[in-house]
Order: sequence, then C-alpha cells, then structure tokens
Amino acid sequence: MDINNILAFVAVATLLVVSPGPNGLLITKTVPVSGTKAGFANIWGFVAAFYVHGTLSIFGISMLLVQSAHAFFIFKMLGAVYLIWIGLKALISAFKDNNSTIPESSLKTKKSVSMRTAFAEGFLTNVLNPKVSMFYLAAFPQFISINESAVNAYTLVTAHSVMNFIWFSTMVVMLSRIKTIANNATFKKWINSITGIVFIGFGSKLALMKND
Repeated sequence: MDINNILAFVAVATLLVVSPGPNGLLITKTVPVSGTKAGFANIWGFVAAFYVHGTLSIFGISMLLVQSAHAFFIFKMLGAVYLIWIGLKALISAFKDNNSTIPESSLKTKKSVSMRTAFAEGFLTNVLNPKVSMFYLAAFPQFISINESAVNAYTLVTAHSVMNFIWFSTMVVMLSRIKTIANNATFKKWINSITGIVFIGFGSKLALMKND
C-alpha cells in the first residue's frame, strides 16, 4: 500500500475522530465519575468495535446495510435505542444522587464495577453505529484496491484505531486532572444531565437518518 494513501486515510480518520460525537461524550461522562481506568476501558471498546466494522467491510458483509433497507433500518434503530438508553441512564443518575459529596469507598466500588461496563459501553456505542460502518465502506474503496490483501486493509483500521487512542487518551488524562471535584454531587449532576440530553439527541438523530 502506498504511504501517501495511508497518510491521506489518517488525515480523514483524524477528522472523524476529533469531530464531536458520542465517543467524546461517553469519555466525558465516564472519567470524572468512574476514573481513568474506566476511561481507557471506553477507548479499548472503541478500538474493538473498529476492528469489527473493519472486518465486516473487508469481507463485504456490511454491504447489506447499504443494499438492504430493512437491514439498515434494524441496525440503525438498535444503535439509536442504545444511545437513547445511555442518555436516559445518565439523566436518571443525575437526579438520583442527592448528597453533596460521595464517600471515597463508594467511588472505589463504582470504579471496580464500571470497568467491564465501560468497555461494553464503548464497544456498543460504536459497533451499533451504522455511521462507523458506512465510513469504512466509503473509505476503503478510496484508499485500497480490490486486489490488495486484507493485511493492507487492516493497516487502515489500525491507523484509525491509533489516532482514536491518541486523541481520547489525551482527553482521559485531561479529565482525570479534575477528578477531585467529581466527588461533588452538583458537578456529577451537571455532567450527567448534559451528556444524557446530548446522547438522547444523538440517538434521535440516528433514528431519523436515512440510507442515502
């Protein structure tokens, strides 16, 4: 694969990664409340989902999303319902805690419980997002030929994953510096309220998206 094609793909993937979306919101919601490790668990969930979408695109399976209106609708609605569900959970959490501070022991318990959940949320937020699959379907033909091996295609998936890991790891580190104020229930309520509303908005927008 030509190095220029790889660099061009990296540029496109970077724009996708840094643009506002559910991934950044999930990190913003997770790190202040559940800690740095949970934030990185989110990121590994993102990466795992990229390889799923990449594999489906490489072997042509996800073409069903473009060619079949029914398959696209089902997949789209699953993603929309999941995003809205995360948003509702965040809103419920925002108004559930009434104490001004949360005990440190409680925070530690949440961290240990949330690790697996954080990975699953990161994974499902991306694997159920047809926009990610369609990105691979649209991008791969532009940067690789049909005669190239799957190894070259996975090079692009890896490049996308690396850019994603760098960007969101930076975000995790930055957010971890304010974790001392996460013990404040007002801050937690504010974070959960904002992310809950925006996640519901993303889910609603996804539900209304058409398969052009």
